Amino acid sequence: MVDLAIVGRLGSPVFISAIAVGSSIFNMVYWLLGFLRAGTSGLTAQAVGAGDLSRRDDLFFRGASIGAILGVLALLLSPLIATVFIPFMEADADTSALAEEYFLTVIWGAPAYLTTSAVSGWLLGNQNTVATLRIAVLTNVANIVLSLTFVWGLGMKIVGVALGTATAQWLGCLYGLWIVFRQYGPRFNNRRRVFNGRELRLFFRLNFDIFLRTLCLVAVTLWFTRTGAKLGADILAANALLMQLFMLFSFFMDGFAYAGEAIAGKELGAHNVKALKRLEIDLMKWGVVLSVVTMAIYFLCGELILGLLTREEGVCRVAADFLPWAVTVPLCGFMAFIYDGVFIGLSLTRRLLLSMVIAMGVFFAVYLLFHPLMGNHSLWLAFCLYLLTRGVSQYFLLRNYDV
Repeated sequence: MVDLAIVGRLGSPVFISAIAVGSSIFNMVYWLLGFLRAGTSGLTAQAVGAGDLSRRDDLFFRGASIGAILGVLALLLSPLIATVFIPFMEADADTSALAEEYFLTVIWGAPAYLTTSAVSGWLLGNQNTVATLRIAVLTNVANIVLSLTFVWGLGMKIVGVALGTATAQWLGCLYGLWIVFRQYGPRFNNRRRVFNGRELRLFFRLNFDIFLRTLCLVAVTLWFTRTGAKLGADILAANALLMQLFMLFSFFMDGFAYAGEAIAGKELGAHNVKALKRLEIDLMKWGVVLSVVTMAIYFLCGELILGLLTREEGVCRVAADFLPWAVTVPLCGFMAFIYDGVFIGLSLTRRLLLSMVIAMGVFFAVYLLFHPLMGNHSLWLAFCLYLLTRGVSQYFLLRNYDV
């Protein structure tokens, strides 16, 4: 949102479109490797619940090492990724050029971001949400200050916001590692324990399901952005603005999802069935409240929020036509976020994948059926039903789970 709000004041909607395309590609990379946080948090919470602190420490070094290695690989492969995926988005030439510039700069934060993902997952598994909050606050404040300095102070435009984001990710990573060693002092028992073949196979088996699930999520997101790009720069920019409303809600909702991961994993490790059932009910109550409040805010202040993100009046007018969909999204999506957390905490990754496959099928079926009649409205209809299908299918998949 910081990147988009800054470029939304550079005087052309093409900058907003470029952020939409560029961010969708690096989000693809980060989300596909997001199993580092999800897999680490669930396994760590189970180790904490079982009182196995030695295994907990092994999980930290294993997750952080894998994160750093994968981040370096993503950086090395970034020119190839840009060459393949930016033309796939079918944006106009100006948007594509700026999007490539943005992506190839911001990807320098990949090793830091992916290491921080594993660190954050480990801290969540230890029930330490305060530490993850501090990392997030530091990273985002640094992003704001650095991006504004690079863009308005040094005139770097889109490269400035990308460089600000990447630099902030490195600062957040270093701060997260400092927190871990200062508060927990994890012991590196020995290399054979940390990189034990059986433990690595378990880690990647669980995470491969999460990887495939994220691949489905990325397919939906990329198609959403690509379709907007084919409909023109104004539609692409408008969709990018409205998607920020969804992302803002999702990050609030992720707080409860992460709580679900940490608490479900801990109670599973302690074999506390009653607490698991109570957790699901409590999370759903919070989800309903938060989604209704968010919908009310978007209904009353949606256009004001869009105006804060950009001064491009034409883009805001286009976005206003589709704003009712963004208002609807929280109610459609809250169940999916909560159950994502619970399923990860319980290591039900195969069922998590199944629910995403079903939802992805609904998304593409609805889009293909209604796009000739509804245009961009069909895209938002498909997206809302995709979120709703995820939550409903997860509800039924959890009903026959025996702890």
